[in-house]
Amino acid sequence: MKRINEIFYSLQGEGFNTGKAAVFVRFSGCNLQCSFCDTEHRQGTVMGEREIIEEIMKYPASLIVLTGGEPSLFIDHDFVELLKISTGKQVAIETNGTNTLPGNLDWVTLSPKGAYAGGDAFPLVVDRCDELKVVYTGQPLEEYFNIKADHYFLQPCYCADEQLRQLNLKATVDAIMADPRWRLSLQTHRLLGIR
Repeated sequence: MKRINEIFYSLQGEGFNTGKAAVFVRFSGCNLQCSFCDTEHRQGTVMGEREIIEEIMKYPASLIVLTGGEPSLFIDHDFVELLKISTGKQVAIETNGTNTLPGNLDWVTLSPKGAYAGGDAFPLVVDRCDELKVVYTGQPLEEYFNIKADHYFLQPCYCADEQLRQLNLKATVDAIMADPRWRLSLQTHRLLGIR
């Protein structure tokens, strides 16, 4: 049994797979309490694994994205394998990297939160990923290159205040221009008004 916040079908809005159709399985619960978190993950519905699979199969996408909250708190090798075999889809995860991950995931998006108030409660244990996505608030960036990744993304921290949001965007663009090892990630789902 898993506590699920929601299962929905949309386009991936961030990072390497931006624009790709995906089934999102959002787990309830997180071990961090980041001040800028845009997800209500304290509530949810308890679902069995077969119920989760049935819901996923309603959608034609070839990609499942396990997200949260923090999905690594709720998954293991057997669950990932069950998803892959039962659906024929690839399984990706979006994680804060504070828990070990099953080795059979098809794609790992690591978004470390240790630089933010509420995100520094647990140390980072994941040191390898497919893509590293850093939410930028002006913090030093060089230490992130200690994490092995195929792709390094810098994403401006979203805030409701338009002026502050524009300042964050400019600072992010300036940081990438100063160090082109980074690529820009925008929350395109927000720009498009989709989930």
